[in-house]
Amino acid sequence: MNYFLLDIDLTSRKIEKKVIPDKAIQNFIGGSGLGAFELFYNSDIDCNPLVKDSVLLFLAGPLTGTISPSSGRHAVVAKSPLTGIWGEANVGGKWGRELRRAGWMAVRFSGVSSELVYLWIEDENVEIKSAENIAGLDTFKTEEILKEMTHDDARIACIGPAGENLSLIAGIFTDGYEARVAARCGLGAVMGSKRLKAIAVHGTGKPFVYDEANLKKYVKKLMPEFTSGTKRLREMGTPSLVVGQEEMGNFPIKNFQLDDYRKEVENICWDRMKSTIFVKSVNCAGCPVSCGRLVQVKNGKYKEERVNGGPEYETIGMLGSNLLISDLNAIQFMNQKCNKIGIDTIEAGGLIGFAIEAFDRKIIGPEDTGGIHLRWGDPDMVLDVIESISTNTGFGRVLSNGFNRLFKVWGEETKSFAPQVKGMSFPAHDPRAYNSIAVGFATSNRGACHLQAFSHVFERTVTMPEIGIYKPMDPFSYKEKGEKTALIQDVMCLFDSLSLCKFDLFGGIKVKNMAEMLSLATGWEFDYKRMLKIGERIFNLKRLYNNKCGISRKDDVLPERFISEAKLHSKAKGNLPPLNEMLKDYYKFRKWDKNGAPENYKIKELGIRL
Repeated sequence: MNYFLLDIDLTSRKIEKKVIPDKAIQNFIGGSGLGAFELFYNSDIDCNPLVKDSVLLFLAGPLTGTISPSSGRHAVVAKSPLTGIWGEANVGGKWGRELRRAGWMAVRFSGVSSELVYLWIEDENVEIKSAENIAGLDTFKTEEILKEMTHDDARIACIGPAGENLSLIAGIFTDGYEARVAARCGLGAVMGSKRLKAIAVHGTGKPFVYDEANLKKYVKKLMPEFTSGTKRLREMGTPSLVVGQEEMGNFPIKNFQLDDYRKEVENICWDRMKSTIFVKSVNCAGCPVSCGRLVQVKNGKYKEERVNGGPEYETIGMLGSNLLISDLNAIQFMNQKCNKIGIDTIEAGGLIGFAIEAFDRKIIGPEDTGGIHLRWGDPDMVLDVIESISTNTGFGRVLSNGFNRLFKVWGEETKSFAPQVKGMSFPAHDPRAYNSIAVGFATSNRGACHLQAFSHVFERTVTMPEIGIYKPMDPFSYKEKGEKTALIQDVMCLFDSLSLCKFDLFGGIKVKNMAEMLSLATGWEFDYKRMLKIGERIFNLKRLYNNKCGISRKDDVLPERFISEAKLHSKAKGNLPPLNEMLKDYYKFRKWDKNGAPENYKIKELGIRL
């Protein structure tokens, strides 16, 4: 059985069906792993991400759309216009499964269209069609109209006005009002630069599975432990994390300056959501967890006309406590606004919080913000800024260019309190609360990211004997944190390549389970050792891509605030992550040289061709 890539040249409008080489699947699997293979070997690494020579990839995995638990995911990969390095965004929902049902593993875009277009995929029938009639529309309206123009059951991936206006914090949105988002790295701007408004997919087939009967039997055996382990997420979703992470010192407060929000946190947690705006739970394709929340603010200043996707933990943190906003209705209104116009709520919250502190310090003033007086705890001011980001005008244009460009304008000294790594904002996690996060943020290939390692869950409840974690690690210890974080990063590359949701970890899914499911799905033999080697290969190939973009040891750092300003409250009181010590352990284990590049013998060992 072959896996197919749909190759689209938007300049010439040439459409080709290509077979993905078996070796590419066997060595990189699919999803972001296959994306790394394509971007490293089949793109111009030196190109500007927003010109015709750039490549944009949408990639499912061999398990996407199968009976495997929580497999309704896909990846979007391109060189990031926000950071200028490796860019990837992973997203759930139902679009990835629909792509597999239509018979495709991946879609590759190059070139630039002469007009705004959308791609219509209906099984093997593929057309590039004009989207001029939906130009400028928000993501919700875009999906609604495209379903009318194509098929009621079509799944849509689209950009909003922010992506069309090339805001560098624009994301790519699926599932309409439920708002599943490939949010990070500004890949919506890459889509906008290609004048590609959307990809509509409708499939009538089913994903290839080599041994479907035994895959069903295998997954059935996993389900009792899976159902038990994911109960909390199923019942309360990610907002259930808010109170506990505030107690831990992991919650962002006032641009990560504070760590005591005990009184206010009760206003923005799951219990408040459940008793006020919660409507029902929703799931991604084939997922038994249903951790998504649909909500509606029915009264007051922030009243919504319909039910919408509710704010996840990250958004509650970055647009809420990070900006000293403790009104859940306001946070939801900002969340919905970002989803409609098509921007990343994490990046927006990180940049706005940084700007407010710069305003407090008088580094910038009203003359720099277009007359906007930046204030903590003011959702209406934040909404004004979000609107200007959408149009990429005024102060929004300044902010949406991202941290790296702001440093050049506001001064290099502002790096000390800017919550970012390699130009990408921190999510709602603080490396002073979990030492492994410090290593993960510093070495993540796409910039500050809790999901590239997802190591903090191994400092709370998760274990994985296959990589030597027999019990949850001490969050404030630093011994072996470099080595363990590297191993966990390799495992996370497997999740993003298969493509599976990382919440599967709470359901007891280990590397050996992924290996068995992949073997049954493809007909090729995988075991946990081979899988770990594949994960290591993928992570190192992404690093080599970044090395070619100029990334080295000097970039594997944290802002000064997070290694020198200890917290005064919470369980993280007094802890400062010893980043340099952990990085020594990390580099030694990775077999990287002193400049942060994989050693030649490690490259050869992994079978990476340069």
